[in-house]
Amino acid sequence: MIQIFFSATQYAAATVTAAIRAGLFGPREEHRRILVVSNTAAVPEVGTPLDRMPGFEKLRPEFDEVRSWNEFISPHHPAGWSPRAQDAQLWEKAVRLAWDLGDEPVEIACESIQANPSRAVAEIFADSPIHVYADGLMSYGPTRNRIPHGMSSRIARVLHLDLVPGLRPLLLAEYGVEPVPVPGGPILDVLAQIGEQGAGLLAERIPAGAGGRPTVVLLGQYLSAIDLISQDEEERLHVRMLRAAAAAGHEHVLFKPHPSAPAVYSTSLETVARELGVKLTVLSEPVLAETVFAYLEPKLVIGCFSTALMTAAAFYGIPVARVGTELLLERIAPYENSNRIPLTIIDAALPDAEHDPVGAPLELDDLAERLGPLVRTVGYCMQSRKHPGLRTEAAEWLTAHPEQHVRYFKRRRLTSLRLPGGSPVQAEALRRHPTVRRVVRHIRAARS
Repeated sequence: MIQIFFSATQYAAATVTAAIRAGLFGPREEHRRILVVSNTAAVPEVGTPLDRMPGFEKLRPEFDEVRSWNEFISPHHPAGWSPRAQDAQLWEKAVRLAWDLGDEPVEIACESIQANPSRAVAEIFADSPIHVYADGLMSYGPTRNRIPHGMSSRIARVLHLDLVPGLRPLLLAEYGVEPVPVPGGPILDVLAQIGEQGAGLLAERIPAGAGGRPTVVLLGQYLSAIDLISQDEEERLHVRMLRAAAAAGHEHVLFKPHPSAPAVYSTSLETVARELGVKLTVLSEPVLAETVFAYLEPKLVIGCFSTALMTAAAFYGIPVARVGTELLLERIAPYENSNRIPLTIIDAALPDAEHDPVGAPLELDDLAERLGPLVRTVGYCMQSRKHPGLRTEAAEWLTAHPEQHVRYFKRRRLTSLRLPGGSPVQAEALRRHPTVRRVVRHIRAARS
């Protein structure tokens, strides 16, 4: 059996490598394994491919070959290209010929099946079983786009990191796909290995024996790039994180900006740090957040709704806190936006760094029990047609928690779904509704 693994990020490659080492893809000697890397950035040519990033050599032994999807489909962009239906078989023949696959059976492991390049690959290998793996909090939310039956019926499972221990993902659940957690031990080992070089960079910047090492890590996400807030608002969001850290008594802070974020973010933080008398270290080097957590062992991590907040809490036991989620909950649109579930989880689970006590480890034992009903209610409101079985639980939760309606739900959405918290349907609105008018016409016709 030939196994082809598609990855676009180092974190995704680490996730699937951990799954392989945990035995979730069978014995090594019975499979030929190919890792296919892709770069879905807006301008891939200026980025660093996954297989050229520091630490990749630690992942390489798990695979017999490494291929580039960008090079294979050039000049097409991997995020925007998929084959025409009538050309899918031709593309499969081309892939088999180029990668010397022969006529051997193939199984696919890929990231989000809702978007390219994973969707394109699933269309090309139209008879192959599919394993979907998810490395972030989005796996706990509903499937964004409809998956054709011919594709959904081939999905064997959803592999995910157990970031909220015990919480069952909604991703692909409407198709009967079972979620399988990737064990924490293997993923921690993989992250430690690929982070060795990054730890070396950190050791040069922040020597282990130096006094006054950073005790807080601030996480940048570059939310303006996905049009959730403006650059000015995101800059102010980072400043709020810094002020919250200073107010909590921390005197040395490390800011880890998003790799694509503009330099002005760091400049504004440096200005405020001087005003507050806080020492600021800006980590511009390409180091995984998890490497920073393992090396620095900070007393606190502050962010907006980054998945790294939950990896810090679940994998490293580091206290975490949030800033700015209320703004994002107000702004995020449409309601079906897949970022809504990560945002909801972080907002509901983590303390507010600006108003709540911070510094205590996150209680994980009952977190799934506390978050589950809320996550499923939001998931139902996002994709009600895909999860009709969640309606009763959603209505019960909304009835029991009226004070949270405004924070997590839009009144118009609750109204359209006829759920508690929505506006009452006016008689005049009912009279104007096309379906109601059609039914009335049928009744009158039957009486006449």
